[in-house]
Amino acid sequence: MPFTGALRAGWPASPWGSTLERSKKRKDALMAEPETPKLMVDAVVPSEEGEVLLIRRASDPYEGQWALPGGFVEVGETLEDAAARETEEETGLKVEIVRLVGVYSDPNRDPRGHNVSCAYLARVREGEPEAASDAAEVSFLDPSTVELAFDHEKIVADALSGGAPPTY
Repeated sequence: MPFTGALRAGWPASPWGSTLERSKKRKDALMAEPETPKLMVDAVVPSEEGEVLLIRRASDPYEGQWALPGGFVEVGETLEDAAARETEEETGLKVEIVRLVGVYSDPNRDPRGHNVSCAYLARVREGEPEAASDAAEVSFLDPSTVELAFDHEKIVADALSGGAPPTY
């Protein structure tokens, strides 16, 4: 007959389970996935006239306000591919990524929660602007003439300054 520990010796069973069960629970607790920010991208697409491609948001947060095209990165996708995909999904334009503008990580930048955005400067390869996906409207506008959602005013300023990519 196999050894059954305390029960075999006449001791009461533990209300917390066997040593093996308790060890497994501790291991599971230690192996739990950490809570981390979600990863996003934004694209700054300037026109030759000095305007910037903007979308009017079709949903909250900031429904009705102007913003850069962008969104969440999908699993298995590079940041650059995500920026190009989100821009095409929201504006109908195929873009080429030029360079990283910066990484924007202020925990309060997005009312939906802690979302970190990697912003890219891009240029139009083909297509005509047409609102789709999360955009109610799309247009090339002078960004100083409209109120931008999120921290997009800072992102546009950084993109157009041409300096080294900042991190916030």
